[in-house]
Amino acid sequence: MKSCEQSPTVSGAEADTAHAKRSAAEKHEEPGISEAREEKYNDALADVQRLLRDYGVRSCAIRTFGLRLSDKRGRPIQLGETKRYVPELVVHGAAGRVATVTMGPRSGCYLVSLREDPDPQAVREPRQVADLILAARSGGRS
Repeated sequence: MKSCEQSPTVSGAEADTAHAKRSAAEKHEEPGISEAREEKYNDALADVQRLLRDYGVRSCAIRTFGLRLSDKRGRPIQLGETKRYVPELVVHGAAGRVATVTMGPRSGCYLVSLREDPDPQAVREPRQVADLILAARSGGRS
């Protein structure tokens, strides 16, 4: 995994943060990720999910993919094309969404968006992600 530290130029983490701010509509127009990358990201988010579960925090993994069942002329085809997108881990509390965690497609860092601060924070280690979420839950009493 690449470093999430800032550099004088636009780092992968900064590019990922800008990427995460795009609207959901734009998300579905961008190219998908490979199956291998999706599996790697699923495993990384599962690590965070296990850490949160140890503290009694429930979370939900969301995996999004698009399936196109017609050619460019609108004619149906036998086998569709599957487009995979970066998975997300969502943590809810009594007061609603506490955090959303995804992976930066360029840096491979965790991107953590908290309810109090929706601008994503780039984080390298799963333990740091869990600590941010636990602090947000205890601060909001969720």
